[in-house]
Amino acid sequence: MLAWPASATSSPSRPSRHRGIVVGVFDHVTIRVADRAASEGFYDTVLGTLGVARTGGDEHFAAWENDFSIAVADAEHPVTRNLHIAFWAPAHDDVRAFWQAGVDAGHRDDGAPGPRDYTPEYFGSFLRDPDGNSAEAVYLDRERRTGQIDHLWIRVADVGAARRFYETVAPHVGIEPAGDEPDHAQFRFERGSFSLVAGTPTAHAHLAFGVADDAAVDAFHRAALAAGHADRGAPGERPEYHPGYYGAYVLDPDGNNVEAVNHNR
Repeated sequence: MLAWPASATSSPSRPSRHRGIVVGVFDHVTIRVADRAASEGFYDTVLGTLGVARTGGDEHFAAWENDFSIAVADAEHPVTRNLHIAFWAPAHDDVRAFWQAGVDAGHRDDGAPGPRDYTPEYFGSFLRDPDGNSAEAVYLDRERRTGQIDHLWIRVADVGAARRFYETVAPHVGIEPAGDEPDHAQFRFERGSFSLVAGTPTAHAHLAFGVADDAAVDAFHRAALAAGHADRGAPGERPEYHPGYYGAYVLDPDGNNVEAVNHNR
């Protein structure tokens, strides 16, 4: 079990299904997988216990209604590794059901249901997906949507460098620093968080933040490039996702694809 709570192309691996501006939650998170059928089976099984259904897909990706998706890895876009992703559960019994369904289906236990010392009300269970990433169901006494992505833990080679990257883009995507220690840092927003943790880096993940207007997308991209970070896709419309989809993409210091997106809906 990971110890501390809290993509592949120049565009996202799937179209977001949001109706409008998303504030205080990840717009979408996409991971690359080695075996699509195995990963679909895993996430169908465990997310189904939280009432989260698969909502779409094509030959390239599969998506669930909580803004999580998987895409098939290839030579240019390798498998996502060393990511921890937690989905919010409304009750302890839902945390237990998530874990039990995964174990019964033959997936690897990474921490049985129970309280954790992170906060007094924290109750979680942990499994490993077919590529070894950590998936959690977590109950927290906070306002959440059932099955939403509550938090990510991202392993990084250099916490200071990763922290500086996210501090640079933070004002433009609505996140705030919430912790600053040598081996980890946390960023929060209204209904979620992500943590940077020292270790073998998370690789080839895609995380997208929803913003309120195209100007914020432009500012996100401009600030990242001015700080010396790598461009992954200049601001612009991506009509292949839906009319009005306006996004920009940069790489964080460990090569993960980070996006700001305005859906113009």
